Amino acid sequence: MTDFKYKPDGEVLKNFMKDSSFFRGIRGPVGSGKSVGCCVEVFRRALEQKPNEDGVRRSRWAVIRNTNPQLRTTTIKTWLDWFPESDWGNFHWSVPYTHHIKVNDLDLEVIFLALDRPEDVKKLLSLELTGIWVNEAREIPKSIIDACTMRVGRFPSMREGGASWSGVICDTNAPEEDHWWAIMAGEVPIPDHIPREQATMLVKPDNWKFFIQPAAMLEVKNEQNEITSYSLNKKAENKQNILETYYPNLIRGKTKSWIDVYVMNRLGMIQEGKPVYPDFVSETHLAEEEIPIAVGVPLYIGVDFGLTPSAVFGQKVRGRWLIQSEIVAIDMGIVRFAELLRQEIATRFSGLDIYIYGDPAGDFRAQTDESTPFQIMRGAGLKAVPAPSNSVDLRLESVSSQLTKMSDGKPAFMIDRRCPQLIKGFQGGYCYRRMQVSGERYTDKPEKNMYSHVHDALQYLMLGAGEGRSLISGQKPVKAFNARKGFDIFKRSPINRNKTSFWNRL
Repeated sequence: MTDFKYKPDGEVLKNFMKDSSFFRGIRGPVGSGKSVGCCVEVFRRALEQKPNEDGVRRSRWAVIRNTNPQLRTTTIKTWLDWFPESDWGNFHWSVPYTHHIKVNDLDLEVIFLALDRPEDVKKLLSLELTGIWVNEAREIPKSIIDACTMRVGRFPSMREGGASWSGVICDTNAPEEDHWWAIMAGEVPIPDHIPREQATMLVKPDNWKFFIQPAAMLEVKNEQNEITSYSLNKKAENKQNILETYYPNLIRGKTKSWIDVYVMNRLGMIQEGKPVYPDFVSETHLAEEEIPIAVGVPLYIGVDFGLTPSAVFGQKVRGRWLIQSEIVAIDMGIVRFAELLRQEIATRFSGLDIYIYGDPAGDFRAQTDESTPFQIMRGAGLKAVPAPSNSVDLRLESVSSQLTKMSDGKPAFMIDRRCPQLIKGFQGGYCYRRMQVSGERYTDKPEKNMYSHVHDALQYLMLGAGEGRSLISGQKPVKAFNARKGFDIFKRSPINRNKTSFWNRL
């Protein structure tokens, strides 16, 4: 057999490879050796496969990446760096990309698939496999991971003795806080907005394990707790295989969010496009405490339809918009979503005057039983009406105009921290996509992504409530209402006026 030498550099990487759990995931900084470790793990498990009656160790693996360009330029390149064609046989460069290694008694077939190719997804769902390696799992939806678990342990067949080990291995850079990886690893709780049946699928099974590598660098801070520089982390893994200047050069010109994810190995979002709302400032527009419900003040709800329906709830009190909560559903039809919305209103906002505004296209786009979304909403007892316009410019202006306003010396727009998707969108997730041309050029309209739906809902709320309506008809926005200063949402009765309440501070 061709000479092959590998030794994992790092305790976490070593423990990951020694473990035999059905599902194993390793998260680490860029350059931490996790992808190479997974390459070697595929090969090692193939070597450990027991021989069949003919004395051949047969196994078949699939390697998955989100897109075909990423698969070819990153994943396959890493694989061939360790298993070059000159030593291990020809690589089949037509779809599906395949490397069939036959050396001595080893017969290992590795199939490389990209999820942006429909034929590859169809192929994955039909394969009989020993194991699967998911490269950069933060880009892969949980539904694909679940599909992977159903395709492994099916090769070799039981007639040949079955697989000595089977399962799914994954590597990734740090995902966002609400990603399935972070939830199942136990780093963050299951979000309240996720429906119960989906939440059960995010509970970690006993035979799943997650491994976290140390950060590649450490933050150097001054007396004011401000980051002044970065230093190399002595506990970082894979140091023997990279230059000492690798990380210092890597972080030059990078944003803190980029460094946090790719170097510090922290959960978070990377701002890659141009933020839609550059005037949003977390320290200014995020409420430090939960925003209570103002009794006697109308509640405005904005709704976006589609397969990721969203709703945003807000009240205008003393000239200030208070955005109190959001609902973001995943892969849910409008019938179920209408019921979810009705329950939320009955539970948290009963007794208030309710005004619901939705996507104007909802009266024309047929769904499910050929009823329009607005008809379905009304059938559920929700008096929803189309927002006065669907102009993207007007919708954006209805929100952005509030971010720079002040009311009695305080921000005219405040959002509750119980709106995680909305907040992440404001912080850069809702953005204009950078165009693949030279220079700083971006798309004219916000990118459709996981944050756009809830932000569309917010825009319908603001536009329906009158913000931006003056741009259409010259009408004034809705009148602000005053909440009782002695109101306590928890007691539903007046409280001691001497006590400093939310409304006193508003």
